[in-house]
Amino acid sequence: MSEQYKQAGVDIEAGYEAVKQMKVHVQKTMRKEVLGGLGGFGAAFDLSELNMKHPILVSGTDGVGTKLALAIESDKHDTIGIDAVAMCVNDILTVGAEPLYFLDYIAVNKVIPEHVADIVKGVSEGCVQSNCALIGGETAEMGDMYKPGDYDIAGFAVGAVEKEEYVDFVNVKAGDKIIGLPSSGVHSNGFSLVRKVLADNRVDFNMDLAGKPLIERLLEPTKIYVKPVLELKKHVAIKSMSHITGGGFYENVPRALPEGLGAKIDLSTIKMPVVIDWLLETSKLSQEEAYNVFNMGIGYMIVVTEDEAEKAINILKENGEDAVLIGEVIEGEGLELYGN
Repeated sequence: MSEQYKQAGVDIEAGYEAVKQMKVHVQKTMRKEVLGGLGGFGAAFDLSELNMKHPILVSGTDGVGTKLALAIESDKHDTIGIDAVAMCVNDILTVGAEPLYFLDYIAVNKVIPEHVADIVKGVSEGCVQSNCALIGGETAEMGDMYKPGDYDIAGFAVGAVEKEEYVDFVNVKAGDKIIGLPSSGVHSNGFSLVRKVLADNRVDFNMDLAGKPLIERLLEPTKIYVKPVLELKKHVAIKSMSHITGGGFYENVPRALPEGLGAKIDLSTIKMPVVIDWLLETSKLSQEEAYNVFNMGIGYMIVVTEDEAEKAINILKENGEDAVLIGEVIEGEGLELYGN
């Protein structure tokens, strides 16, 4: 052990113990294509083991934003890792990619092994939900950069899709239907506004909201849509998909449509999570701003032909998703919201 290094703010032995404790969680995520084990200088994945002829690799990286501040303040760290995985795998899923592996980066003020293992437990759970191997990562002790108790987490995911099955929006046409998949709550966007609402109204984290403490509602992990969507892809020709993240409906729906087309969304079909209802009531946000910040109850959208819409909804429901027809593609760019 380097005592001088420890005095300078880096405890090597604590780092070793953190790796030891996280291994039990990491092991749950392994796939047959992973080569070697945790702890090497590089993580390896054997693409030749995939049942693909012309695989296209798709990658994505993200963090969880200032939702992390609420996790730190409430001392609840075992779900924030799910958010980190979800933000990455849901993004690469939009082109039809199957997530293959994930790497995380955790920076802390001080390595507390049990604390780090708790974070990685969440990452592992997110990887299990998306059938994605956690094959590597980094834990950095940076006492001069972070205040005691503070940390940050980011992730990086790689997936693959057959070239012939790559999903883009080139074949989207007016009249195609838009299917929405419900969100589990606020997910991982809009938390700078959430925290302002909490501060401005001096809200108690532990206040009851429909049978649960408010903080549990706010920290509900981002939903991972990988398994039901990949199952749907086997049976239906998906035309386009969108992950509803930062920018809400107004930014993310148009991203899934070609130039010259827009979307018409029937808000009466959407069931909003109780925590978002509470945020809107407390903040007095306008409808336009709300749909420009939050997912408003829909975390993922899928565009299919009118002929296949009912079939797609039934398949998604069979795979645990309460899918609903929420709108259609229209001529002219932009987003039209009605029915509220």
